[in-house]
Amino acid sequence: MKHFVLIYDYVPDFREKRTPFRGRHLEYANASVARGELQLGGAFAEDPPNGMLVFKGESPEVAADFARSDPYVLNGVVTQWRVREWVTVVGPEALTKVTP
Repeated sequence: MKHFVLIYDYVPDFREKRTPFRGRHLEYANASVARGELQLGGAFAEDPPNGMLVFKGESPEVAADFARSDPYVLNGVVTQWRVREWVTVVGPEALTKVTP
């Protein structure tokens, strides 16, 4: 298992634009949590308007598949997205623990 970070770039006025799709987005996200994929997710408090979601899976496709079907992406709240592997080394949920 590995961690993957899904980074969203939102439209400038995303807080207003997301309103009609927020319920579906949260249901979709919670279903991913229930499957053990999505670990954490949310929007950054400051501009530029971005969001970050952390996934656990065997490949980056777990995050990419989520993005491809996310109501925020499908309805233009997200302007672009990218997935990066995140090598976690410290903390109780780290998947590649490193000790001194």
